[in-house]
Amino acid sequence: MTRLSAYQRVVRQYAEIADSLLVYIEEAHPSDGWVSSDAPYQIPRHRCLEDRLRAARLLDVQGSAVAVDTMDNSSNSAYGAYFERLYILKDQRVVYQGGRGPEGYRLSELRDWLERYRSDVEGSKAVVLHV
Repeated sequence: MTRLSAYQRVVRQYAEIADSLLVYIEEAHPSDGWVSSDAPYQIPRHRCLEDRLRAARLLDVQGSAVAVDTMDNSSNSAYGAYFERLYILKDQRVVYQGGRGPEGYRLSELRDWLERYRSDVEGSKAVVLHV
């Protein structure tokens, strides 16, 4: 949850140039599976979409929309997001793909990309990105 707080700060910091969307995928450490001892919540394996929606509601993500992946994990499969991953989309194309989490998850890279983008659009008409 520490990274979620840091992600929320980035969302707020760049809200004027980037929309954000958090996609909740399958639970990495379900309470009835590979349990993590430091998990803030005990979430069992999702058996239906309502389970996944219920788990996603536990995330208090202010400033960012939250969506859930389908039960066949189509977003996770398409983007290779498991466990967590950061993307920036511009004009319906992936322009930034972070490494796979948790080791490859780098908010600093996301921030750097957004800073460069902000510098490029200063003084010109702003374009909204989807993060």
